[in-house]
Amino acid sequence: MAEDKEVTYFKLDEVSKHNNVKSLWIVIHNKIYDVTQFVDTHPGGTEVLREQAGKIASEAFDDIGHSTDAKMLQKEYCIGELHPDDRPETDEYFSPSPEPEPDTPKSFDWSRLFIPALVACGIALVYGYFNSEDI
Repeated sequence: MAEDKEVTYFKLDEVSKHNNVKSLWIVIHNKIYDVTQFVDTHPGGTEVLREQAGKIASEAFDDIGHSTDAKMLQKEYCIGELHPDDRPETDEYFSPSPEPEPDTPKSFDWSRLFIPALVACGIALVYGYFNSEDI
């Protein structure tokens, strides 16, 4: 759903009608996703999405701990938002999820290089010791 478009709202009873593989909608953090085309390629399997079809799936989505890539992929399937009258008020799972940050270059982590280099030096010393002619 592009940011410059007007938001389309759906009532929960409309979402609940889309509860099968021919038309599968889910609600995650008050956003409606039509994942019909994604069911067969979902990394967690088709059954996971079928169980949540036509329902609010925020808790199930958050419990799995989806990757940043998965959260970015959501935008492709977003078709609207849950109507304000149907939004849960108290459940922590229904607070808007933070927008995933796009992949940004991070500073180089020298510790990731230091340990393998130290191990390689240790192996070289042991190899040199056992292959020296003075033994």
